[in-house]
Amino acid sequence: MPQRVELRDGADAFELGNVYPWNDVAKIHRSRNGIYQKDGRLVSLLTDFGRINPCYPDFHGDSRDVIHYTGSGRRGDQKLDAANSALIDAIRSGHAVPLFNKLGVNRWEFLGFWAVTESRYIYDESRERMVWKFTLRRSSE
Repeated sequence: MPQRVELRDGADAFELGNVYPWNDVAKIHRSRNGIYQKDGRLVSLLTDFGRINPCYPDFHGDSRDVIHYTGSGRRGDQKLDAANSALIDAIRSGHAVPLFNKLGVNRWEFLGFWAVTESRYIYDESRERMVWKFTLRRSSE
């Protein structure tokens, strides 16, 4: 059974693996930033796996059910800002959020629901800066 996320405004649901235009994604993810949080609570995430935005080189782990997700902040050492704090708080709360993968202009694939399970603040040698790295695990929500 495909994972679905129902929209509050009664619009069609998102189905796992389907591709949607930004206007549909923006009904959930109300920001062009990769991490959307509201009042400190993580709402949804975007990725492109570093294909379009190389400063955010997200990648799959040992399986397709694990993603190593880069925190917010394009230049210099990443800070513990509101977006990164929301990811850390999501570890404690255990709630899963929708994740969308940018395939190209106005093409966003719904990857289902993902829970943040771990955070690390590490030195990225290739970029010569400190970054937040988060482990995301596919959820059955």
